[in-house]
Order: sequence, then C-alpha cells, then structure tokens
Amino acid sequence: MIIKQFKTNMKCGGCVTTVTPFIESVDGLMKWEVDTNNPEKILRVELAQDDQGMVEAAVRQAGFNIELIG
Repeated sequence: MIIKQFKTNMKCGGCVTTVTPFIESVDGLMKWEVDTNNPEKILRVELAQDDQGMVEAAVRQAGFNIELIG
C-alpha cells in the first residue's frame, strides 16, 4: 500500500462531492479522504500501486488544484 498526501483547494463538502466520481475512477485507489478543516485542504490517498499521476489528473479534471506534499 502506498500513501500519498496532497495540498488542494477543496474547501467544503460540496467540493468533495464534486471530486468523488473523478477520484474514485482511479485504478488501485483503496481509500481517500479530504481534510477540509486543515488550511492546506489535505487529500490523503491509499493506493495499491504508486500512481500519483492518476490521482493528480483526476482531481484536476474535476476542476481543482493539487500539489504533492508527501
């Protein structure tokens, strides 16, 4: 299992709802969550393989910014 964290601009539950179908289409995604209370709006994902590019592409396709932080 690979864990990645990203800084995003998802500010609320509506943003999370918007990104859900995009991010859940990523192959190998096991679990994900967005901490909208954190000032950096952290997206944490658990992946079966190291495929951060697919996560980044899905979030961008949904209309949000994303930057790898760890």
